[in-house]
Amino acid sequence: MNIAETEAPTVMVAKTCGYGEKRMVRYSFSDSYHNLCVDKKDIINAELEACERLLRFTTDPDDKRAIESEIAELKMALDLMP
Repeated sequence: MNIAETEAPTVMVAKTCGYGEKRMVRYSFSDSYHNLCVDKKDIINAELEACERLLRFTTDPDDKRAIESEIAELKMALDLMP
């Protein structure tokens, strides 16, 4: 048997939680065999990808602000990494 793809195409899933001005973005790993073999840069890239995917589908303005803020923080963290 040949299996072309054994893992989920996304590494992380982003979700918003909280209310009003206290909205936050939380992450969870999707089913993956290599959860222990990723470094910080890979994790931040996966979080950024999950946030960008979430931003495309959100309609709530509070959620959009929280996600855009999270994206800016993640990009700054990537810029500061060696």
